[in-house]
Amino acid sequence: MRSGSCPSIALALSGGGIRAMVFHLGVMRLLAERCLLEQVHRISTVSGGSLLVGLILQENQTQWPSSEHFLTAVYSSLREKLCQRSFQWGALRQLLNPANFPFILSRANLLALAIEKEWNIRFKLSELPRTPEWSINATTAENGKRFRFKRSDIGDYQLGYALPGNFPLAHAMAVSAAFPGGFGPLQLNAKLFDWQKKEWNAPSGSERSIDIGYNALHLYDGGVYDNLGLEPFFDAGRGKSKHPENVIIVSDAGRPLPSGFSCFALNPFRLKRVADIMSDQSHALRVRTFSNYLQESHGRGAFIYIGTPVEAQLPCKSATFAANFPTTLRRIDLAEFDMLADHGYRVTKHVEQVYGLCGPPGKTQTL
Repeated sequence: MRSGSCPSIALALSGGGIRAMVFHLGVMRLLAERCLLEQVHRISTVSGGSLLVGLILQENQTQWPSSEHFLTAVYSSLREKLCQRSFQWGALRQLLNPANFPFILSRANLLALAIEKEWNIRFKLSELPRTPEWSINATTAENGKRFRFKRSDIGDYQLGYALPGNFPLAHAMAVSAAFPGGFGPLQLNAKLFDWQKKEWNAPSGSERSIDIGYNALHLYDGGVYDNLGLEPFFDAGRGKSKHPENVIIVSDAGRPLPSGFSCFALNPFRLKRVADIMSDQSHALRVRTFSNYLQESHGRGAFIYIGTPVEAQLPCKSATFAANFPTTLRRIDLAEFDMLADHGYRVTKHVEQVYGLCGPPGKTQTL
């Protein structure tokens, strides 16, 4: 296999629990068949996307896999493991240890323990590969900003940044699955870090140590802020890429807003419905801005959406199944896995044929 000349790729993997993980695997299978995984120089993830990348690195001794290795080993291994194990039951099993009882109201901590003990992801942020540069996105409850975990630093632009030290990757992955009403926030002891900040647009090296004003930070899923994981690559306000040397490929496995409203009076789910509507509108605005950016010129990237029909007969059964699959971290069975992954693969192939992935349609080649 080989690919045509393709610039480096910035890959954004959305949230959506196990649905997103498996859909993204299908997307990546097509990218690997085009030998494009070697071109991925930046990754941004939330929620299920973060869990998936962590598992991929674990499968390849903390290194980003080649396209060939992904196809021959990583894909099949993760298919087997995701159909045998459950993230959410793994988290609950940690309560069998009385020492973990204090985490009963902070279940993201339980998920972190499950990722370490049951999925054997024990390396630190500082041990992540330099390439691709991976941004694991969370949401800071204290200020509502995007909090990032990277190999080089952690923090957000308002609080400041700190060296990650020995911060476990499993905890960063668990933060990305901490959604209000599901897994609670993960507490980060802010006193353990030396927080630094520089003036806006000031040169690197001008940072100074600061007191961020909090003893602990409470971190939620990055999808609360931006479920696409797009912000590290794209300035939605100006409609411009933050890294013009990269093409941006977004895999969006977010669940569409369901139709209907049947909540009776005083039902707390009415509040959830309002929150879902606001989240859906925020998501839609990001998608529209990014779509306009892609349409302005060929070769800027691609948007791969789980709800895209890939069958001549409508409604498309695979798109309906995939888009409406629940947002959960339960174990998935083989039939569900193959339907979700195959739909991700087919949507990516459709986008490639109609719009192109790294340029005009037909630019990418395979042997």
